[in-house]
Amino acid sequence: MKAALVIMAAGMGSRYGGSKQVDGIGPNHEILMEYSIFDAIRAGFTKVVFIIKPEMLDLMKSLCGDRVSQMTAKNGEKVEVCYAFQDFSSVPKFYHIPTERVKPFGTAHAVLCAREFVREPFVVINADDYYGVDAFETIYQELSALPKTGFATMVGYSLCNTVSENGTVTRGVCHVTDGKLDKVVETFKLKPCADGKIHDIRDDGSAPVYADETPVSMNFWGFTPWMFEKLEAYFDAFLHTLAPDNIKAECLLPSLVGELIEKRELNVSVLHSNARWFGMTYQEDKLMVAHELKKLHEAGVYPESLR
Repeated sequence: MKAALVIMAAGMGSRYGGSKQVDGIGPNHEILMEYSIFDAIRAGFTKVVFIIKPEMLDLMKSLCGDRVSQMTAKNGEKVEVCYAFQDFSSVPKFYHIPTERVKPFGTAHAVLCAREFVREPFVVINADDYYGVDAFETIYQELSALPKTGFATMVGYSLCNTVSENGTVTRGVCHVTDGKLDKVVETFKLKPCADGKIHDIRDDGSAPVYADETPVSMNFWGFTPWMFEKLEAYFDAFLHTLAPDNIKAECLLPSLVGELIEKRELNVSVLHSNARWFGMTYQEDKLMVAHELKKLHEAGVYPESLR
């Protein structure tokens, strides 16, 4: 089965303090998305689509795009590589973009920008996250069984495998019934605390506890091309209701998924991964991520170098 890996890499990495998507962190200066690409290709994926800002094109090609285009997929064909631009040129003409707006329009808009390159089942991931080998193998198998319309899938991670010791994180807490996603609730200030438990540090002073095994979404979604119709309608509706002076609002992929589930237009299977997710939310996370990647290379999960 042909399948595409769609990588959202146009974000600004504001909390990290730089372009963390292109920060060489592996033993041979591999960037995090190289691990996802390697894992996806050995699982069976045949195409990689980078969603980037236009000015990142040459950099992305030199960092890994040109190299990926020389890789061979599991079916024996060359891996197809495409570059989709997330910029204001893809915004519908009815919407007037405020001159003060610099921030992209969020993850739903990002995926919509890849529409012209994707004709097969596809997975959407963040560029700056490490997801684990088994996650790609599992979701590839699930994609092959998805009906063409009205169905999607996602990989859920245990909350305890996704938090940072260096500050609070936002996670999409998943409510799941019989293996199906009911809803995703964005929870904004999750942090492991001195009592050994994970708390949501709220502005009102309360700090409810979340169980370690609580499933959370790390933006690892699997869709069929049918989803692009829903993305277009959702993004148009978002822009129609956006206040002219709101220059920071984002149109988010999990919000669309939640709305479609509520309307009973989408059925989402939740796959579980025991892998430790890791990413670089804060500069202080960098040493930990580098250490974890080095261990994976030494254990033979990855070859000596991905380059």
